[in-house]
Amino acid sequence: MLFSGLLDLPWWGYVIAALALTHVTIVGVTLYLHRCQTHHALELHPAVSHFLRLWLWLTTGMLTKEWVAVHRKHHAKCETPQDPHSPQVYGIHRVLWLGVVLYVKESAKPETVDRYGRGTPDDWIERNFYSKFATYGVFVTLGLDLVVFGIVPGVLIWLTQIAWIPFLAAGVINGVGHYWGYRQWSTPDASTNIVPWGFLIGGEELHNNHHAYPTSARFSNKWYELDVGWWYVRLLSALGLATARYVPPTARFAPPKAAVGADTLEAIIRCRYEVLARYDKMLQQPKSHALETIHAMRHELAALWGRSKASREHLVAQLQDWCRRAEASGIAPLVEFSQRLRCYA
Repeated sequence: MLFSGLLDLPWWGYVIAALALTHVTIVGVTLYLHRCQTHHALELHPAVSHFLRLWLWLTTGMLTKEWVAVHRKHHAKCETPQDPHSPQVYGIHRVLWLGVVLYVKESAKPETVDRYGRGTPDDWIERNFYSKFATYGVFVTLGLDLVVFGIVPGVLIWLTQIAWIPFLAAGVINGVGHYWGYRQWSTPDASTNIVPWGFLIGGEELHNNHHAYPTSARFSNKWYELDVGWWYVRLLSALGLATARYVPPTARFAPPKAAVGADTLEAIIRCRYEVLARYDKMLQQPKSHALETIHAMRHELAALWGRSKASREHLVAQLQDWCRRAEASGIAPLVEFSQRLRCYA
């Protein structure tokens, strides 16, 4: 009686059921909350969007506006004391094990939700049902799990469902994803790719890729990286139920230009992390006497896309001057790199 519900499964069947149910929750977080609502990288058909919103109400009790607001603030204030959950500020153990507490604390601040939560659903069902009865959904799920799986398996599966996101998303991604792993792109924060195969947490493991291109619907950048969330985007797109609005730019090259112009500048800025990755490889080539010059010129190059108030004409002139000085330096790798910059298209 304790083990019998509508489904009488062997022990491994309950494990598979738990993994399948939690996987749907992960898909809801990465596709609906993260890629669609937070960064507008993805458009979802209303039927898909509402199914995932309902599923998240049943399994997490999180409100769309609050989750979006906390994550947007994380990007805006990353690795500063205003970051809601940076392990560089709070320490890895606090974020890993108590990340959900940090999330709840930040989501309770009206100024955070009002400023960073704009543009999220504000329809009748959100105001009169999801917001008013935010915590009721997880208990509805408890009842369903008990009926379908029986008392003991049902309780265990339910506990797994409600703990999955608080630990993996609030703890592992927000903690480990800014503390341990490999960095593919030189972003101004401490984000890392935990592993190159994003299956367990829907592709969110590729966190450094995401911080480099936050408005991208695809988190994988290299051929060997796996973003299972992108698989679902492709499947839904094939069915006419989703549209990816943006993916990371692909560097394209043309014959080198004698004088770089606005189009070259735009291509370099769009591919800036790829440009810096190429530059960093060059740092390993020259002899020690040239390193100081190369480091200094790297800083100047990176500053080009950090000057948001400068006119396009001024930035083009700075890029032209940078290329001229690089090619006059006599440092072979730097000369070669400058000539490569002239080819971006």
